[in-house]
Amino acid sequence: MILRLALCAALAATPALAQDLSLTLPQGSRQLTERIRALDGYALPTGVHGAEGVPSVQLEGRIEKRTWRISVGSKTTLQVFAPLRDQILEAGFEILLDCPAESCGGFDFRFATEVVPSPDMYVAVRDYRFLSAMRGDEALSLLVSRNPPDAYVQLIQAFPAGSVATDPVTVEKPAAVVVPMDLAGRLQTRGRVILSGLEFATGSDALGEGPFDTLAELAQLLSANAELRLVLVGHTDTVGGLEPNIELSRKRAGAVRARLVEEYGIPADQISADGVGYLAPIASNLTPEGREANRRVEAVMLSQ
Repeated sequence: MILRLALCAALAATPALAQDLSLTLPQGSRQLTERIRALDGYALPTGVHGAEGVPSVQLEGRIEKRTWRISVGSKTTLQVFAPLRDQILEAGFEILLDCPAESCGGFDFRFATEVVPSPDMYVAVRDYRFLSAMRGDEALSLLVSRNPPDAYVQLIQAFPAGSVATDPVTVEKPAAVVVPMDLAGRLQTRGRVILSGLEFATGSDALGEGPFDTLAELAQLLSANAELRLVLVGHTDTVGGLEPNIELSRKRAGAVRARLVEEYGIPADQISADGVGYLAPIASNLTPEGREANRRVEAVMLSQ
């Protein structure tokens, strides 16, 4: 049976519909959107961002775009991406481009590449993986990113005109319930948000130079909502004693607060800082990945 049916069905966690492909997403995946155009164009990236932009090949035909949100806990972007890549290779596709954010071109590649708009897809410009591949005259691209504790997957497939049954209209099937993916939406719906991408040296409370996308987004939110009050809460893993970890987590949260006040001009009385050490883990401390996920700073909404 044709790849189109097999790939989308397998990604929806149903049995594979083709002998040469069995592609599945992790348990807990939720499809956010499906957009199908019977005849459209897609610029398939074939190289990393350079002086002349992102090299690409222009495709025309049936274009199908799907996105998913996955609860992955402490899994890294690569841990989500690698099994999908392996299965694409097993299906006989030849990979044209396979790169992490830094090698792809970070911000520049992200905004020169077609991405389904928010809230149906989220891409952290410092934490994504991308690949493009072809099998004969069929092509696909895979984009995976994270916004802990969730991961987001975008699959774009291109088929030659006439190779599959055409449909005169565009079909869009967003999920019945879509959680806002921007920082403001997550604060509103969950009451807290992990400030992903922050960098601290091991055992240090000195915040890296940045810039950090989540701090810029948080600063924009605070500036636009003077009545909003937040507390920044630091968290650690279980390496070391409780009291030293509480102190370290408090200092790291304080460093984030200082950056918001000094660099972005946020009023000091709009944000406070505290720390709880290793008392509120979001993943197991028995693995390196889990400990990394637990070392974080969260913004918690107090009032609006």
